[in-house]
Parts: sequence; structure tokens; C-alpha cells
Amino acid sequence: MGSSDSKLNFRKAVIQLTTKTQPVEATDDAFWDQFWADTATSVQDVFALVPAAEIRAVREESPSNLATLCYKAVEKLVQGAESGCHSEKEKQIVLNCSRLLTRVLPYIFEDPDWRGFFWSTVPGAGRGGQGEEDDENARPLAESLLLAIADLLFCPDFTVQSHRRSTVDSAEDVHSLDSCEYIWEAGVGFAHSPQPNYIHDMNRMELLKLLLTCFSEAMYLPPAPESGSTNPWVQFFCSTENRHALPLFTSLLNTVCAYDPVGYGIPYNHLLFSDYREPLVEEAAQVLIVTLDHDSASSASPTVDGTTTGTAMDDADPPGPENLFVNYLSRIHREEDFQFILKGIARLLSNPLLQTYLPNSTKKIQFHQELLVLFWKLCDFNKKFLFFVLKSSDVLDILVPILFFLNDARADQSRVGLMHIGVFILLLLSGERNFGVRLNKPYSVRVPMDIPVFTGTHADLLIVVFHKIITSGHQRLQPLFDCLLTIVVNVSPYLKSLSMVTANKLLHLLEAFSTTWFLFSAAQNHHLVFFLLEVFNNIIQYQFDGNSNLVYAIIRKRSVFHQLANLPTDPPTIHKALQRRRRTPEPLSRTGSQEGTSMEGSRPAAPAEPGTLKTSLVATPGIDKLTEKSQVSEDGTLRSLEPEPQQSSEDGSPAKGEPSQAWREQRRPSSSSASGQWSPTPEWVRDPMPGEQGLGFGQMVQGRELGWGSLAQGSSVRMAMSPN
Repeated sequence: MGSSDSKLNFRKAVIQLTTKTQPVEATDDAFWDQFWADTATSVQDVFALVPAAEIRAVREESPSNLATLCYKAVEKLVQGAESGCHSEKEKQIVLNCSRLLTRVLPYIFEDPDWRGFFWSTVPGAGRGGQGEEDDENARPLAESLLLAIADLLFCPDFTVQSHRRSTVDSAEDVHSLDSCEYIWEAGVGFAHSPQPNYIHDMNRMELLKLLLTCFSEAMYLPPAPESGSTNPWVQFFCSTENRHALPLFTSLLNTVCAYDPVGYGIPYNHLLFSDYREPLVEEAAQVLIVTLDHDSASSASPTVDGTTTGTAMDDADPPGPENLFVNYLSRIHREEDFQFILKGIARLLSNPLLQTYLPNSTKKIQFHQELLVLFWKLCDFNKKFLFFVLKSSDVLDILVPILFFLNDARADQSRVGLMHIGVFILLLLSGERNFGVRLNKPYSVRVPMDIPVFTGTHADLLIVVFHKIITSGHQRLQPLFDCLLTIVVNVSPYLKSLSMVTANKLLHLLEAFSTTWFLFSAAQNHHLVFFLLEVFNNIIQYQFDGNSNLVYAIIRKRSVFHQLANLPTDPPTIHKALQRRRRTPEPLSRTGSQEGTSMEGSRPAAPAEPGTLKTSLVATPGIDKLTEKSQVSEDGTLRSLEPEPQQSSEDGSPAKGEPSQAWREQRRPSSSSASGQWSPTPEWVRDPMPGEQGLGFGQMVQGRELGWGSLAQGSSVRMAMSPN
């Protein structure tokens, strides 16, 4: 049968389904087989030949027919999993049913009356294989579907390479095979790399798309009042009911981390040959991050003190997460596995940054946001992996791509989620001393970004990019300002030498944030000033000798500190500053920051969509709205930290585990909102943070430990007066 005839027959079947007003019996195989037995339709054909309007029409006018269609399609998948899909016809039926369910399921999920449909029991589908003998213990349709997908993902000669010489396997062999021997890719817990097979990759991708569609039901549900609500599809798939949980988790992780989009580096090879692995890798990454969507606070992480198994994971049976995917991830502990994961993620994150002499000669992937979420999950659930990352020099191979993506996405409101996950990863990493120390490595690999040219370290790159985000991002990024500055505070005690460009950026931020109209605009805007002052205090206290550029910039801008120390406290002057702000709501500009020339080969960040607002510090929302609930401590948990006493190490920087973080969790809610109802009082100006040991503006600027006056006078200042 030709392709056009198949499409025509399939379309006729869809029309018949939408026009039938009477229920079609489930036993009418001649009618139902039209949808999958006699057709060879691609996923694009299914989406084109089954319009959304017709699916909704069947749902409203002939609900029993839609229910039977789903039931019969799941039944065919179960039969294919049980038989092992030996014939080409069986394989085609499985693919057709998978594509049809992928198309139909979202329209079932969107209707509240249908949401319990897949969790209703199906007569004859017993949990223990009893079948019709135990209908009271019947298995819900959703469970049957998920188990069939899991079986099909390890079906010999369909999604994995067969290990048998014979082409015919019995049904018993399908159910008894050890799927750990059929892991898709070498890596964590598996040393053998199977021969690439693009047909297997495409079949895996079809099934993973259906799996993602099943997991997507949560997108159509109203927000749950309690945060601990779980996705039943994910919960069941990642439970002990799924006998393929371990090999599937390992297959997905290894497939992502082993992927090399460049290969041997032959120019334009991605234009000459189709890459069937990239779509599979993207689907695998998406399935991984969805299955790892687990509240780590709800269950304790398993201990890592058991024996090593063939899967390179701890074989103890701790009271760990019920989600097996989270459990397996948290138990990875071999350094060679950590190295494999870190190298793989760093390679993929760095791929869009590759530069060649031949334009567009290398393949560029587009799923870096999924990779960042996966990296966050790895650090969150496996603290040994986090510590391995922090002690490895490869952490900079993660940092540079993140800064590139943050800078590139800063003007695009549609990518605000990318901005959040990137900033949160850096916030988590910045809590460790090793990360701050690593930032002193010279930055020599020039990634084209529209930032000023500088000669310096990775710390300079981080601060310059953060300055760019703050000064030229869109308004929805303003809640992240204190996160960005908190990162700088956390690493500041370890920064041995900042360039003149970076020093000017920091002083420009202080100058902008310390204007009276901005300080008096919202109850918590002064936190940003305190962050910057803490940065200066840390650098001068611990790394004074190597930071002559910063000291020179501070002296040049000493008037800013003098103005901060002498803010007006009388009501008329405060009122006048607020009135001036309302008359001239100026955005934070870069006119005084010595922007300079951007890097060669860079391009401006994508502009915000039409109708979006430009950054204006006038309308900054309360900075506790986001970070008060989302701040991450050093061990990855969400908790508040009190300022700790500091101790110096031999090199002058704070001792390990004790960086200066007085403002890391400065999130005391204001009694007034940050909207127009709040107005500063003279008492607030004198001491904006009562109860915090009197950290008024004057006291903070004068510096209880450093003596800003003597510094400004230049006593004991050793520096090169010429900028870099």
C-alpha cells in the first residue's frame, strides 16, 4: 500500500470516528484496525490528519468512542510488549498507536471530566497477571500504558540490539530478559557501547515522546494548594512497579552525557549527514528532568556507605526517596562516573560557543536549558557530585557557558526561566570556597559576547556579565538583582586581582543603586547597596595587595561613599527626592560605566518582545518576593543562614566553609509593601535595618574595620595608577 493510500485510509477512519453518533463496539476490530493496522503514517501525518477540533468534537459528542480508541491503542501497545514485536507489522502497529496517543492525550488531560479516565480500571488487566480471574485487582489504564512503554524501550530488534542469534524469541524470553544488559550507551555502570542504529534511536524517540505526553498531565491541572502534590504518572513510572527503572535511568543519563555533536570535527558534516541521535538526546534529557522532579525535603537522601554493584551505585537499602530515579542518581559515587557526567554536560553546554574559521561549519545544539536543569538536579540530589564539581577545574567549563547564556537571554522575556536556573546554579556553586578560588584563573578563551573587552580572570568575566544583565536586561529580571550581587559577595573574599574594567563596573553599580531616588523608592532597595559595600569590605580586608585597580576606583569615586554616609534625613528633602524620581523616572543607564568596545565576533542580545518594559529601577519590586523562598545554602537545602564570624586562612582569604556571607540571607520582610504606599522615614534612613546591630548607611560606609577615611586619604595604598 502506497503512502498516499495509507494517509487516505487513515483520514477516512478519523472522519468516520467523528461522524458516528452511535458507540462503536470495542470488538469491532475491522473499524479500529483502520487507525493502526493498515497504515504507515509518520508523526507529522498523524498531527496533520487528526485536527484538534475533531478530537474535541469526538470528546464532547461521542465520548465512548474516544474512550474505546484510547483503550484499544493501549491494548495494542501491551500486546506488542508481550509479543516482542518480531514482525515488521507489529512494529508498525506499535509506532502508529504511540503516535496516535501522543496526539490525543493532551485533549483528554485538558478536560476536567476526563482526568480520571486513564486511572480507571480496565476489566481483565490484573496487576499480578491473573487477568480476568481478579478484576477487583485490575490495573488502571495508565499503569498498563506506562509498563508497556517501559517494556518496549528494551525490546530486542525494536529499540535495542538483540543478543540472540535466533530471530524468533518466545514471549517468556521477553519477560525474563535482563534489561541491564541492554543499556543504550556506555557510561555510568555500563562499559559496552552498542553499535549505533538510527532505526532504534527513532523508535526510542517515539516512545519517549509518548512518555513525556503522559507526564504532561500536570500542566493541565490547577495549582495544588499543597506543594507536596506528586504527578501520579511520574510516581508510578519511577516506582518499583517498573522493572526497567534502573537500566532506563542509566540509558537516559548515558545517552545524554556521551553525546558529541561535533564528532571528528569534519566541517559541515551536520549538513551532509542526518544526526538521528540529537533528537533522542533532547528527549532523553527532558524525560530525565521530569522524572527527577522530586521534593528533596520530603525524604532523606540515602547514605553512601554500601557495597559497589555492577551499576556503579551504592547497593545499600536506605530509607531514600521512593522515586527510584532520584534514588539511583543520589547513589552514584565513583569518581570516573562523576568525570564522565561532568565532561559530557560541559561539552554540550559549550557547544553553542564553539568558534571556527568556517561560518556555520559545526553543529550547534539547542537544548542547553534542559542541560542546565539536569545539572541543577545532579547537584541537588547528589552532594558528592557537587563537591566533585567544585574541586574540579572543569567547573569553569560550566561557568563560562552559563554566563554566555545569561548574557544572551537577558533581553528576551520568553527566556526568563533560563535566566533563573542559570543564576540559581551559580548561587549554589558560589557558596563553596573552591569556586571562588577557581575564579582567579585567567580568562583566555574568548567567547564572543557583547561585553567590554578586558584582560583578566574568570571573576572579571562573571562581574562584567552581571553588570550587563543588571543595566540592560528586561524588567522581569529585577527580582534576580540581589541573587546576582549575593553571588559576588560570596566569592569576593577570594578574588585576588580585579581588572580596571571590572572595578569600574562595581563602582558604577554602587553609584546607581545609592542615588537617593532609588534608595527611597522601595523598602528593600538598600539591600543592593549593602551587598556592594560587603564586596568592597571583603576584597580590601582579604585581598588588598592585588586589587589596586579596585582601590583606585574607590578613591576616584569617594564622593559616592561620602554621599551615602550623609544621606538626607529630614522629611522635606526625602519628599523632594521622591518627587524628583516621579518626574524623571530614569532607567539605569551605562553612560557612566565606560562601556567600551565589545568583543570581536559578538552580537547584541536578542531584544525583548514588542510591548515589554525596559529596565527601570523606579519600579523595582520587593526583592524578597523570589529569593526569600528560593535561596540555596551550601549543602543545597533551602534555609536561612545567620551571619557567621570570619576566620582568615594562611593566604589571607577566609577559611574554608566560612566566607563572608553577612548578606547571603538578608531577607527580613518589610512591614510595608514595596509599592507606592511605602515612604521612608527619618528613622528608617538613619537605621534601615533595626535589630541588625545598627547597620545604618553612615556606619556601614564608614567601615568599622577598614576606615574608609584613611583609605580615601591614600595612606598605605600601593597601586599602579594607570588602568589595565
